[in-house]
Amino acid sequence: MSLEEVKSYINSIRRDFADRPLSETAVKENPFEQYSVWFEEAVNSQILDPYAMCLSTATKTGIPSSRIVYMRDIIDEQFIFYTNYNSQKGIELAENPFAALNIHWGELERQIRIEGTVTKVDKAISDKYFAARPKESKIGAWASKQSNQLIDRKELEQKVQQLTEQYKDHEDIPRPDFWGGYQLNPTRIEFWQGRPSRLHDRIIFEKIDQQWKIARLSP
Repeated sequence: MSLEEVKSYINSIRRDFADRPLSETAVKENPFEQYSVWFEEAVNSQILDPYAMCLSTATKTGIPSSRIVYMRDIIDEQFIFYTNYNSQKGIELAENPFAALNIHWGELERQIRIEGTVTKVDKAISDKYFAARPKESKIGAWASKQSNQLIDRKELEQKVQQLTEQYKDHEDIPRPDFWGGYQLNPTRIEFWQGRPSRLHDRIIFEKIDQQWKIARLSP
C-alpha cells in the first residue's frame, strides 16, 4: 500500500461506535473498583494482553515519548510496572516524575486515561517480582542495555549466550541494580466509553484532599 493509499484509507473510513452508556451514577465510587469491573469484562472478552498500557513520559524540557508496557500490579492504589532504570523512560522519569498511562480496549470501545507522579517501588518488591520471572527473562534483563544503540542483533545474542553459560547452573539469578519497578500514584483517572456520533461518555475521578471526586467531561 502506497502512502497515498494509506492517506486515502484513513480519510475515507468511518465507523460509528456502539451504544454502551456510562454514567456518573453507574460507576463505582472508587476508580480502582471501577477499573476492576472493566478489567474483568476485558478478560472475559478475551482481549489480548488486557494489562498492556501506553506509558507517556517527558524530559525535563517537556519533550514527550510513549511506549507500551505491562502493568504488573496495583499496590496501595498505585499502578506498578517494571523496566531498566537506564532506559529512555527511566532517564526521563528521573528528570521529570510526572507521567500518563492510557489503557485502550478497542474491542470494548474503551479507554482508561491515568495521570500522576512516578517513584521507584521498594527494592523488596522489585526483588520479589524479579525472582518470579522465567530464567530467560532474567537473563534478558541483564543482557539488554535498554535504549542504547547496538552494532547489530548479533551483539545482543552473544551477550545472552554469555550470560546463559554463566548462569547455566544457577536458578537464583540476582536482580540487576539497574532494573526494577516503578509505581504511578494517580491524581486523575478517566473512564472513556465510545458512543454513537462521537458523543462519548467521559467520567473522570480526581483526587482532591485525598478523596476521589467524580465528574463528567464533554466529549
